[in-house]
Amino acid sequence: MRVVIAEDSVLLREGLERLLNENGLEVIGSCETAQDLLGMVRRFEPDVAIVDIRLPPTHNDEGMRAALEIRARHPAVRVLVLSQYVELGLAMQLLAESAEGVGYLLKDRISDVKEFVSAVQRVAAGGSAIDPIIVSTLLSKRRSDDPLDELTPREREVLELMAEGRSNQGIADKLVITLRAVEKYVSSIFGKLGLPSSGSDSRRVLAVLLYLRG
Repeated sequence: MRVVIAEDSVLLREGLERLLNENGLEVIGSCETAQDLLGMVRRFEPDVAIVDIRLPPTHNDEGMRAALEIRARHPAVRVLVLSQYVELGLAMQLLAESAEGVGYLLKDRISDVKEFVSAVQRVAAGGSAIDPIIVSTLLSKRRSDDPLDELTPREREVLELMAEGRSNQGIADKLVITLRAVEKYVSSIFGKLGLPSSGSDSRRVLAVLLYLRG
């Protein structure tokens, strides 16, 4: 798995390179600007681009704009965006078209090496990796006619894990319940939210997130 990294903090960039290389991923390039990132993507066509949202020169949204350009012009390249803070507007901008092969994680998540590497691998395989804090924040934005009110506490737990990008088996393992039980919860959730059931885990994440965005 070939990875490029755009991160302006030298310590974090070098730390990511070492972490990924030591866990079986090949970092083929790293840089600190969005322009250099786009150049590497054009040259190398990596499997995954890991991008800090805020890059020089303004440290505003250069990284996010580069991520969106990569998704538009290089659909085979997966994108994992890193952020220091929860930025829902930018998160939904990234997920507006599709949740397939995309991730949005807070930088604190890197400290859990096993979970972070798993997220990179999941994104590279075409899945999604949405930070649990972002998912929880989205789910907490309630409307007066919010159909989420119809969900049981257990269904809400399943929905949050589903929106993070976990498979049915992953949810079963996390909640220590059977796979059959998870399948029943998922079916019930889609029914209550009026969303069509789908065999694709990434498509159902997109459906949930787009529904919450609306």
